[in-house]
Amino acid sequence: MDNEYYMKKCIELANQAELRREIPVGAILVNENKIISQSHNLSINNNDPTAHAEINVIQDACKKYKNYRLNGFTLYVTLEPCIMCLGAICEARIGSVIFGAYSNGTKNFNEKFSNLKKEFNLDHSPKFIGGVLGDECALIIKNFFQRKRS
Repeated sequence: MDNEYYMKKCIELANQAELRREIPVGAILVNENKIISQSHNLSINNNDPTAHAEINVIQDACKKYKNYRLNGFTLYVTLEPCIMCLGAICEARIGSVIFGAYSNGTKNFNEKFSNLKKEFNLDHSPKFIGGVLGDECALIIKNFFQRKRS
């Protein structure tokens, strides 16, 4: 399997989120080429500001593996992770994060993460790859907010 394959699965989850009136972000957690967990944002439906797609898959996988560490796992997500999700990703020791859209349209994610790592003394640095099917992922978010405003 390749990054685009998993990102397409995340896009399907993002579309499901939008059908539930959630901000359309989808995430998948993979270990040894197997999908371990998948989710989309559920903050609105669950009345839980922490129910981001990334947090949901991390919590589910930790329960399945009976371990709070997910060493070597790869997280796929349609949007660059927020600061809350980055903290959880680092604490879980996820090995790689592959994301689609950049949150502000600029591709300076590694620089932003480096600053966060220093400022908040994060012990773990996953490998980050951004922009996988980025235009498609960005369009989902852009269209969602345009429809919401009209």
